[in-house]
Amino acid sequence: MSGIFKAYDIRGIYPDQLNESIAEDIGRAYIEFTKAKKVVVGRDMRPHSEPLFKAMAKGMTEQGADVIDIGLCSTPMSYFANAMLKAEGSIMITASHNTGEWNGFKLCLANAVPISGATGIGDIERIVTEKSWTPSPTKGSISTCDVSAEYGQFLRRHAKMNRKPKIVVDYANSMGIYEIAGIEDLFEIIPLYKELDGTFPNHEANPLHLETLNAIRAKVKETGAEFGAAFDGDADRCGFIDDKGEIIPMDLFTALIAQDILSEGPATILYDLRSSWAVKECIEANGGKAIMSRVGHAFIKAQMRENDAVFAGELSGHYYFKENSTAESQGLALIKLSNLVCKTGKKVSELVAPLRKYFASGEINSKVSDVKPILAKIKTTYTDGRMFELDGISVEYPNWWFNVRASNTEPLVRLIVEAKDQATMEARRDELLKLIRG
Repeated sequence: MSGIFKAYDIRGIYPDQLNESIAEDIGRAYIEFTKAKKVVVGRDMRPHSEPLFKAMAKGMTEQGADVIDIGLCSTPMSYFANAMLKAEGSIMITASHNTGEWNGFKLCLANAVPISGATGIGDIERIVTEKSWTPSPTKGSISTCDVSAEYGQFLRRHAKMNRKPKIVVDYANSMGIYEIAGIEDLFEIIPLYKELDGTFPNHEANPLHLETLNAIRAKVKETGAEFGAAFDGDADRCGFIDDKGEIIPMDLFTALIAQDILSEGPATILYDLRSSWAVKECIEANGGKAIMSRVGHAFIKAQMRENDAVFAGELSGHYYFKENSTAESQGLALIKLSNLVCKTGKKVSELVAPLRKYFASGEINSKVSDVKPILAKIKTTYTDGRMFELDGISVEYPNWWFNVRASNTEPLVRLIVEAKDQATMEARRDELLKLIRG
């Protein structure tokens, strides 16, 4: 069981680290911690997701809670169901983009407020370890509810397209099939890997690994599609491809969506601190209030609520919408891009082109034995720029900036550098990597 309780979720290899016995205990501990009486539970297509559901539901009902089984769904659909069914919590059984031997649980309170390492996963781990739940005198029940029609209607309300865009969708044999089932008829879709298969026979369901996008890039060019969308395993992330088959950097995609949202009036939009300068500039140029956020969905969702933000985008391809309980909805992201394409009459590559104005390194990972001395050294070396510590260390200069932060989940230091020209970016990147890697 060691190591399955992570910063943002519970995740491990089945059945060695995560199995039915542990799932039942986690179900009990979740109810002990949250005191929830009504919990929505959804799951992905991995072969072990159903047995894990049965075990977890047993633990929760033994603790007196009623379980609403929403069956196979995307993670955004589980957030939607949490609010729609007025539940006191929800759990999504998935290991997201991890390979087929993994599984896990994404935990929420009411209104899809996430439970993170800092806000309850540690407590749940302690309750599981100590088996310190209080037995319930009454048992809960299990009922089923299919929210797919309501989720489809929710997405459709945001569509303002005057035609059917021709798009390629890489479903990655996973839950993107469910995420956009209710809106497929709004598009002319050329599908890739549209068969549920928890062994991921074609490629890993992770659009952050750029090689997984090779098939969709080729298909967009081959078919003359307007853009491509590539889902991750539980469809809470998506990578987008322009009409030329080029990958749209995920931070720049935030700026595209912001343009559609802000066309309806001013609003507050969050962007994560690894995003290009172009993102903040685009939000402000379109009449929005741009606020920088920490990395990580639990932090971003809390910050959205604090600032009444309508949208937030993260460099990892998470896109958050106030309308879906300030949680992810890749179906909405797909619709907002389509709205923009139809409204402007421009190709996606033409919409992205003005945002490709700076030169970014992308996030570069370095394995380190101790993060603290590295961060201390960076703080004393770069004192001549504007330094802030929202998440790790960020320093801005007139013609370049960087962020260095420790990973929440691994012994890694993550670096990103952006500059107004390629040569400066490369020189500063190499200088920082030398300092980090010694």
